[in-house]
Amino acid sequence: MPTVLERLKIELNNKQYYDDKTYNMFLEENTLSPTDTYDKSSMQKNLLLTVLAIFETVINDIDLMRSVETEFSNTSDAYKHLEQRIQQIKDRIASIPDTGDEYSVFSLMYTRK
Repeated sequence: MPTVLERLKIELNNKQYYDDKTYNMFLEENTLSPTDTYDKSSMQKNLLLTVLAIFETVINDIDLMRSVETEFSNTSDAYKHLEQRIQQIKDRIASIPDTGDEYSVFSLMYTRK
């Protein structure tokens, strides 16, 4: 079983956008420990939130985007691809049920927070 950090790198297609120290920071911001063994059932959503945060920082830094070797011929193509990946990740996050939440669509209509 891979560690959380190893699984993050797999999700990023082993592209080295940042060093491991920075990846660890992103993971810890999403309540994940880089050295823990990855458990999909309890960690997938937070891992995808980490990937999303990384891609959003990359897409906002043109120099960083250019520094990463890609299969795209120009920055515009890479930007479009990253936008598509961000949307795909958001869709995947939305499809993961929240664990521990006992809400239904109807119970939320009568609840205030």
